[in-house]
Amino acid sequence: MPVPSVRAARVPALAKINLTLKVLHKRPDNYHELRTVFQTISLGDWIDVEYRPAKTTRLHVDCNPEIPDNIILRAANAVLHEMRLKAEVHFHLRKRIPMGGGLGGGSSNAAAVLLALPALAGKRVPIDTLTRIAATLGSDVPFFLCGGTALGLSRGEELYPFPEPGVSHGVLVTPRIHVSTPLAFRRLRRHLTIPHNSRIINSFQSFSWEVGDNLPAASWREFCQNDFEEVVFRQHPEIQRLKKKLISSGASVALMTGSGSAVFGFFPNRPDAVAAAQVFPDAESVVFRTVKRARYRSLWWESLEAHALDHTWPPLSRYAE
Repeated sequence: MPVPSVRAARVPALAKINLTLKVLHKRPDNYHELRTVFQTISLGDWIDVEYRPAKTTRLHVDCNPEIPDNIILRAANAVLHEMRLKAEVHFHLRKRIPMGGGLGGGSSNAAAVLLALPALAGKRVPIDTLTRIAATLGSDVPFFLCGGTALGLSRGEELYPFPEPGVSHGVLVTPRIHVSTPLAFRRLRRHLTIPHNSRIINSFQSFSWEVGDNLPAASWREFCQNDFEEVVFRQHPEIQRLKKKLISSGASVALMTGSGSAVFGFFPNRPDAVAAAQVFPDAESVVFRTVKRARYRSLWWESLEAHALDHTWPPLSRYAE
């Protein structure tokens, strides 16, 4: 088929929450060993991508507010280098995911670029290659190459598909507070040795069985834990108050995501979630639903319909030889 000289698409970049997040020991490489379950949600950014082959690579991102050292540019440079291509690429980022809330907005933007550019460029880049590139950009980036519900090990970049619970409706509350992730790790005081990890591992295993049995969110309450809550709530008690307010508003489960500052709560149905969102006048609140892996991929096939084949993952370019 004729290959257009300019290829454009609008692609999704969904947010994530952590259904549980356990921090184990500090490793010799100074990173921490994690056990987490990631979940994509319906809140997301949209990225308009315009790709044009060229003799010299030129990249530009429009975004309001402007983001210094935007990870979109780093992701684009990395995947173009892998494909051995030069191109002019213009990105317009429609930002809806609050920044600095532990929702993975930047990581999702980067993964969106890794998935979109090969489809537009007419190249085949295997998922293991994309995963390798993603891990160099950030620990959360590989997750957004697959979406849905996934088990994250190591720094979070070692991923395994997880049994997916039914779609749940929730409220996400984002206070205007910046939480320093490095500082939160330091305050956890995890050490290089592993003398007391059994309690952490056992609670994580229990949660895994609960989700695997496809039980409703209400049954997860005692297992949905985030190790960062203790240290973050101590520094920012207003975040803890938001979590308590979600519970008093009827949330079956409420938890901080990542190292904060966003908190979320699951509700029995969408009308209950909509009603609960109204009780947070001093913080940004959004009603969301969980997004399963099949829906995540469908969003991508719909977005790249003109350029990529359906039911291929990563999306396979129609222009690939």
